[in-house]
Formats: sequence, C-alpha cells, structure tokens
Amino acid sequence: MGQVCVSCHNSHPDSPKRDWKVGDVRGIQEISVYQPIAANVLSFKYLLLYFALAAAAGVTFILLQRLQAALIQGMNRELAEANDFLAAISMKIAKYLSPQVYKGIFSGQKDVAIATERKKLTIFFSDIKDFTAISERLQPEDLTALLNEYFTEMSAIALKHGGTIDKFIGDAILVFFGDPETKGVKEDAKACLSMAVEMQRRVQQLNNVWRQRGVEEPFQARIGINTGFCNVGNFGSDDRMDYTIIGAEANLAARLQAIAEPGGICLSYETYALVGDLVRARPLPAIKMKGISREVVPYAVEGLLGDLAQRSLVISEHSTGLELFFDLDAIDDEGIERAKRRLAEALLALTARQTPRISPTGVS
Repeated sequence: MGQVCVSCHNSHPDSPKRDWKVGDVRGIQEISVYQPIAANVLSFKYLLLYFALAAAAGVTFILLQRLQAALIQGMNRELAEANDFLAAISMKIAKYLSPQVYKGIFSGQKDVAIATERKKLTIFFSDIKDFTAISERLQPEDLTALLNEYFTEMSAIALKHGGTIDKFIGDAILVFFGDPETKGVKEDAKACLSMAVEMQRRVQQLNNVWRQRGVEEPFQARIGINTGFCNVGNFGSDDRMDYTIIGAEANLAARLQAIAEPGGICLSYETYALVGDLVRARPLPAIKMKGISREVVPYAVEGLLGDLAQRSLVISEHSTGLELFFDLDAIDDEGIERAKRRLAEALLALTARQTPRISPTGVS
C-alpha cells in the first residue's frame, strides 16, 4: 500500500483496522479445494464423447485401409495373371511373325493397317533340289522332322544377319533385307550374301549329321539373290493381312535360285555390283523375265574374297565308295593330324590302283 491508500483505509468508517502502514499488502486470498476425480467424471462428458468418436473414426479408417489393401492386392494378382496370359499369347503370335515385324507392332512403331511403301531391298530365295524325290523316299514323319530342323537352322542364321523372314513356301525360304530395318543398300546386300554363305555351309554340316542317321541323300539348297525396288508392307484385308513383298524383283530372286547349281549361289548383276569385293563370280547367259524389260545377267558365285574368304571351309564329297567331310571350324589339332595320315593312306591307295601293272605280255 502507498501513502494515499494508508490514509484512506485508516480513516474510512468501514475499514476493519486503523493501523495500516505504507508497504502493507491487502486483498490477496489463497483457496484450496480437495475433491475426488471419480465424483466429477461426468463433468468431462463432452470431452469423453469426442475421444470416443475419434477412436471410432480411427478404427474405421484402419479397417478401410486394410480393405483397400486387400482389394489392391487382388487387382494386382489379377493384373499379373492377365499379363502372364498376354505374354504367353504374344510369344505364340511371335512364332508366326518375323521378329522385326513383331517388335515393330508391339512397340507401337508400326501400325496394323493395310499400307505399303516402295523400297530398294535385297531379296533372298532358296529351294531344296529334288525335294519331291526326297519326299517320296522318306516317311512323312521323318521328312517333317528333317524339314523343321532345316528351317530352324536357316531361320537362326537369317536372324543372326538381320534378315526379315518373309515366309516358308513348301521347302523354299524367302528372306529380304532393307525393311523394316536397314543399314543401307550396300550393307544389306553384303549381309544377305554372308547369310547365304553361312547357310550353305550349315546345310553341308547338317547333311553329314543326317547321313549318320540313315538319310541317304539329304538336302542340297540352291540360292538366288537379287537387289531391286519392291512394294513392302501389309497386304490383305481388314480381317487378315500379311507383311510381305511384291514385285518383279522378288520373282527374279526365285528365278535366279532355279538356275543356281545345287549347293551354289546365283546373284543378279545389281547384287554382284554391291558385293563384288566379297566374291568371285562368273556371268551366265542372260535371261528375260516377265515384268522386267531389261535382260538380266546372272552371276554364279565361284569363290569368296575378303572377309568371307577368311572363314573356315566345309569340304564335303559323297558318292559311291567315297565319304569325305571336313569342318575346319570343328576339327582340333589332333583331328588334323589324324586326317593327314588317313588322307596320305588314301592317296597312296588311289595312286596304286591307277598305276598300270606290267605283265609278261604287256601292260594290263
């Protein structure tokens, strides 16, 4: 209290005392209440109701989360099953399409619609010599197994070199280079020639295997290669279409195959001009074809040059009394020495047989 407060309280008629001094404290009161909580729980009823509602909301949220998680897991499981099914279907469909076409369709690069374009392609056509006669000598089951093995091996080589497998026509194979992927006309032609050389080499290897199985006269393939402009793309109807090539240049490849030697490769001049640094070839008599106004000069491949000449050779000769087969890729050093000894023995035996024998009456 200050001086004014002391003077007022000491003189006020209602003041309880008259001896206030400056500095006294007046008006402070301390109150303590002791009461058990249990008796006043209901005083917090609204707060308890809030807590109950919050707990119910939390439980509901957890249940909804679990329900949603179970639903998502079920959807993921169904989606995985659907993806597996589609993957299996797509792999089956891939068996009917060239890998380049399959990749283009499923990646969205190519539209599944009737559409073609004109491109310069290198076309490969091969056929098996005397296949009809072979089919008459073999049982259908054996012939089917033999032909499927042949197609499998040839397809692997075509894909290795980047060729687009168009179709199998009986025992014939049609492959083209330059669509849907191309490295340029010259490189496409070289890739096609490399493929053809490797195919002929592989056929010789397969023939040796097939002879050991009892096939007397296995396959001899003839190959024709031509380079020219063709229409390539989807041909057919809205319900059924085929990705293929059409044009006289494709027919010319088939014609070149027909005039090739068994086990040989025949090129058109256009192709020979592109791959001349890889092969040695001799011109054949000019031919004419319907749909092609110019005369076509075929070239029969007689030898390999450059990179192709550096590849190991397969030497094969089979006739009555003669079975000769060399695969220089497969033979090892020990096999080479054995082959030298056997060949030396064979050469001596052949020389002795051809040497005239002298009798008392003259040469016999």
